[in-house]
Amino acid sequence: MRGLILGLAALVVTSPFAQAAGDSVAGRTVVMVKCQVCHGKDGLGTVANAPNIAGQKYDYLVRSLMAYKTGERRNPAMSAAVNGLSKQDIANVAAYYAAIKIIVEVPQ
Repeated sequence: MRGLILGLAALVVTSPFAQAAGDSVAGRTVVMVKCQVCHGKDGLGTVANAPNIAGQKYDYLVRSLMAYKTGERRNPAMSAAVNGLSKQDIANVAAYYAAIKIIVEVPQ
C-alpha cells in the first residue's frame, strides 16, 4: 500500500452548500460525541471493522444510518451510536462525512 499511496490528507469542506439536507458544521459536533471513537473525525476508521466513510455519498450515509436506527441493519456498536439521534442529526453527520475529501498522493 505504501508503494502506491504515500500519504493521505483530509480536508473537511464545511461550506453550507456542501450538502443541501444536512449541516456539516452541526454534524461535526455529533461526530465528536458519537462517531469519532470508531470512524475518526476524519472518517478513516480507527478500530478493526470500522470502515472508512470519508467522502461517501451523502444519500448512502443517510440510508445506512437510518437502517441501523430502524433495526434493518444490525450491529451493536452502530445501534448504540445512532440511538438518540434525530433525523436531522443523521442528516448532519452524513453531510459532515460526505464533505470530507481525501487527497491521495501517487508517486511520480
